[in-house]
Amino acid sequence: MENNLGIGNFIEDFKLDAIMHEEIVVRPIGKVRGGCSEMNDEKSYGPKIETDKQYSLAKILVIWALATIPMGILGWIVSPILAPDANSDPLAAAVIRMMLLTAGLIWLFALTMLIVWQEEGDLRWATLKRRLWLRTPLDPKTGKIQPRLFLWLVPFLAATVLWELALTSYVDDWWVALFPFFSEPKGYSMGAIFESPRVIARLTGAWWFLALFLFQSVFNTIIGEEFLFRGVLLPKLEGVFGRWSWLASGVLHGLYHVHQPWSIPGNIISCSLLYALPSWRFSSIWMGIIVHSAQSVYFGFLILGVTLGLA
Repeated sequence: MENNLGIGNFIEDFKLDAIMHEEIVVRPIGKVRGGCSEMNDEKSYGPKIETDKQYSLAKILVIWALATIPMGILGWIVSPILAPDANSDPLAAAVIRMMLLTAGLIWLFALTMLIVWQEEGDLRWATLKRRLWLRTPLDPKTGKIQPRLFLWLVPFLAATVLWELALTSYVDDWWVALFPFFSEPKGYSMGAIFESPRVIARLTGAWWFLALFLFQSVFNTIIGEEFLFRGVLLPKLEGVFGRWSWLASGVLHGLYHVHQPWSIPGNIISCSLLYALPSWRFSSIWMGIIVHSAQSVYFGFLILGVTLGLA
């Protein structure tokens, strides 16, 4: 992994296009920072620029593999060994798979922290905010902080609802029809367990299941996948992919879903257009985190209803 560049100040005011296949790229940030701590507040600006060392293609693929391979092993090797037969106990089979994939998502968070620590030398909040783009959206033209840009979440969230409820099933069905060996095995679908009255009865009052889902969601759509693919990788892809770094981030994220290959094309589309694009456009992973977390909120309320016995 790359060492800390040792740049004394990160002062963000200019927006320059990334230079294809160059390691050093100048990026917009819009506010002054010094070392691993901010020099002044988010509303202040400086006249200088940040030099950002980009990842090589080899390093990008290594990080992708470190995230993807464990998920594939947990989903396709460990889960069938530990989980009971889905026909005899569908809830136990789903829960064990859910717990194993949660362990994989925790690994993504750990991998993110390891990369940041190796590059930056510490894991202070100011360092994480700068390195992972955990900041208020920036105006693409001026590079300055503009909280009102959060309003762009409205169309992206609307597009997410349309995609998830009306379109994604068609893409998944087309993909599985074209490649039947990618079909979802019985017992792997979380949605299927809610179709069984017997399982619904067992989940009534099962607050532990809601807690497990919420715990997984935090690592899934916030500090796991988003931190790694949008926080670690997205800012470092421009040296190889230039203006298409957002698309590269989405494709890498989509292909990472080897633990559920029946949804890879749909994930490539949603991860690119709904999560990576707004995060790249406004240099803030809060855009991707909020849009990605919409699915967690939706399913969270559904599971809460089941837990309360309202289903």
